[in-house]
Amino acid sequence: LRSRAALRPLGLLAPPARGVLGPGTGTAAGSGSGEAALEENPFYGKYRHKIQELRRSSPEVFESRMEKRNEVKKQPVGHSKQGEFIRCMEEKARQIFFVNHIHESKTSKGGFTKDKTLDSILNVEMVKEKSSEEITQIWNQYFSAKDTVYAVIPADKFDLMWKRAQKCPSFLYALPRKEGYEFFVGQWSGTELHFTSLINVQTQGETAPSQLVLYHYPDLQKEKGIVLMTAERDSKFLVVHDAQCLASQVQLFYATDRSETYGLVETFNHRPSEFKYMSVIAELEQSGLGRELTPGQASDKS
Repeated sequence: LRSRAALRPLGLLAPPARGVLGPGTGTAAGSGSGEAALEENPFYGKYRHKIQELRRSSPEVFESRMEKRNEVKKQPVGHSKQGEFIRCMEEKARQIFFVNHIHESKTSKGGFTKDKTLDSILNVEMVKEKSSEEITQIWNQYFSAKDTVYAVIPADKFDLMWKRAQKCPSFLYALPRKEGYEFFVGQWSGTELHFTSLINVQTQGETAPSQLVLYHYPDLQKEKGIVLMTAERDSKFLVVHDAQCLASQVQLFYATDRSETYGLVETFNHRPSEFKYMSVIAELEQSGLGRELTPGQASDKS
């Protein structure tokens, strides 16, 4: 994928040389003045013979082309569709790397995709020729226009998260609401992280439906040093800002270097009787994340 800077203008309407788009010096009216201006074009000599031959053999065609040229002259300098063309080419370049169709048979009851592999989203073989920086740019540009959560996680950070997820596969997260905080349980299932509200778990137990799933793809981790992440959510319960808040907390608690922060995850998994719900909120406030996501702001953003 080339950046916008790399896709230079194609020169469809180059800035005019002096006199080329100006009034002609000839005395003839109508097409005569156009012909005079045409003769002033520095490239006229190269095509003089063909132009004169066209004028003699097909005067109607010649006049028609001169009229079209005069129409172009009247347009503002730089008027063209090349900006639209560049945007179109950039979008097509992005689409080359992505698989846009996911079979309905892979969609689960809750609307989440079953066995959502990286191959179902990205042309993995094609991007293997790209650097990690280029893949990051492709991933971010593609998902930035979509109503979802996404990230590119450094390999070492994901390694730490993954090792901890094996020992502590679940945790309690706090989502700011107008009324206070709503708690969500996050449960790892392989490299997928499923979220559902605490009230769902308390009332439905193991059958509680997922409301958000974070998909982590370590396919390129060894070769490129990055892990790609994207998500699916139940839009009836969570807006994108809610999902982003929960995803940010995953890295806060599972990728932290602060032992006290990860200690809350260990306590929740191995000493649940000692776990205090308010300790999660206190940690959010101390990290600064809680101040950014104060109650009354998060639930209204999408």
